Amino acid sequence: MNMPKSRGIYVISDCKNYKADDLLEITENILSAGISLFQFRDKNSKYGVKKILAKKLQVLCKKYKTPFIINDDVKLAKEISADGVHLGKENIDINEARNILGGKIIGASCYNDLEYAIYAEKLGANYVAFGSFFDSPTKPDAKKAEIELLVKSKLRLKIPVVAIGGITPENGKQLVKSNVDFLAVISGIYQSTNVKNSVKTYKKLFRQQLK
Repeated sequence: MNMPKSRGIYVISDCKNYKADDLLEITENILSAGISLFQFRDKNSKYGVKKILAKKLQVLCKKYKTPFIINDDVKLAKEISADGVHLGKENIDINEARNILGGKIIGASCYNDLEYAIYAEKLGANYVAFGSFFDSPTKPDAKKAEIELLVKSKLRLKIPVVAIGGITPENGKQLVKSNVDFLAVISGIYQSTNVKNSVKTYKKLFRQQLK
């Protein structure tokens, strides 16, 4: 699958707080509500365990026609033929990832660094992500990014821009007004009491801006 053409919600898996079976059930509910991208992020499991869970999540993403992105692990993305990979600065070089994955989606974490985002675009990244914009339970010590960064990035980049970090339906409004392409969310959806309704609430932010 290619990058979505319309703006929307980019959901990242909450492997830290859910066992595999529960994660699969909740994720299917999320996918059924209609999201733009899904990323499998598991920082703790061994490779074999990650692979098994990744393949099950991949099946769900195919069912709901949602691009399936692997966090950090180019080897795993290649092995299961995922739709793409998301890389941090400390991970494999974008050029090397492109040589391994061919035309798959490659995203790059740029934190609060616009110059790195410009560099990532030149190397062939399909999207860049900035953040954390707000306090995040997933990455409490993450570098902070200012909303003005989104405005500047939309003037200088041609590829889609993702905002991440502590995003709620309330504070997400100002990010959407800055013309960000995707809101990346973990806790705001996985930790909600009704994940389907949460997805719909986030999606409404983009529809409201079009009015």
